[in-house]
Amino acid sequence: MDLFDKAVIYAVKAHAGAFRKDGSPYILHPLEAAGICGTLSRDREILSAAVLHDVVEDAGKDLSEIRRLFGERVAAFVETETEEKYADVPPEESWLRRKEESLEKLRKAQDPGTKILWLSDKLSNIRSLYRQYTREGTAMWQRYHEKNVDRQAWYYRTVMELLQELEESAAWQEYRRLYRLIFEKEEEETL
Repeated sequence: MDLFDKAVIYAVKAHAGAFRKDGSPYILHPLEAAGICGTLSRDREILSAAVLHDVVEDAGKDLSEIRRLFGERVAAFVETETEEKYADVPPEESWLRRKEESLEKLRKAQDPGTKILWLSDKLSNIRSLYRQYTREGTAMWQRYHEKNVDRQAWYYRTVMELLQELEESAAWQEYRRLYRLIFEKEEEETL
């Protein structure tokens, strides 16, 4: 079986019955990220990592199992997308620390595929944010661990800056457009 096909089956099983904050079946997010990734690369390991990127953090799978089943490179990609949970600290209190640590992983990544994976994941995330924002406005932030819009903007802006070498891609340009629609509009409304 092809590596990507195997990854899709694994991710579907791992995320079975789970839902995102917007109420959609969880598996739609990694599949969307993989679709975005497919517009940026044909590398089967990056595509596989895109569909698997949340199985450790959000589905409780073990990174060593990902390494065994999908190889070292796929596991390394998944690891860059996996935040430490800090189970002894409420997620609201660990949000900033987790985001700073994840951004540091992105800064240090050597494999160019890491940036493709991150852009694919974060574009899927910001699309979801935009859909929620158009329906609910700023009330949507109350569902998130970090309710401070300025901190959310900082995180998404920093990701955009760190991925700037992909600025010629339609995916990066869409990310920037959605960032502006959500966060710069927020800034205008608070002035």
